[in-house]
Amino acid sequence: MLEPFYPKEYKNSTYEIDFESWRKKGYRGIIFDVDNTLVPHGAPADDRAKALFEHLHALGFSSILLSNNKEPRVKSFCEAVTGADYIYKAGKPKRAGYERAMRRMGTDVHTTLFIGDQIFTDVWGANRAGIYTILVKPIHPKEEIQIVLKRYLERIVLHFYFKKERKKS
Repeated sequence: MLEPFYPKEYKNSTYEIDFESWRKKGYRGIIFDVDNTLVPHGAPADDRAKALFEHLHALGFSSILLSNNKEPRVKSFCEAVTGADYIYKAGKPKRAGYERAMRRMGTDVHTTLFIGDQIFTDVWGANRAGIYTILVKPIHPKEEIQIVLKRYLERIVLHFYFKKERKKS
């Protein structure tokens, strides 16, 4: 019942993901959420985010920022990092934004990763689109009220997700 909301993997941070291994596995495109996935909510691109995108570009990845935010927020972040494109007001968790992102990158569900911090928008939408999902722990606890409220429900989903993962090992 909760499986549509489960990520394929959970990481403490976007910055601990071994992107070189994903490249070796045949992945060529990465769709990112921005707020609390790459930087704290509302923050500009920092040196760590800039270095990540330079690294991804050097590895040959295409990348795109997929956000439900308005264009000024997403565009300013994108302009600060190397080699990324963006889609704003993406309508997550609808599949259309994810599919549009893959078309722009020239990738498909077998060669695209999605990385985000929210279950009910990021992960659910990417799962619906058939993309491999990596859920990351939110960078900072300060968030908009509607997100704070969703985090309570996410804790329930994560409880069952981690319980299932423990049974696997």
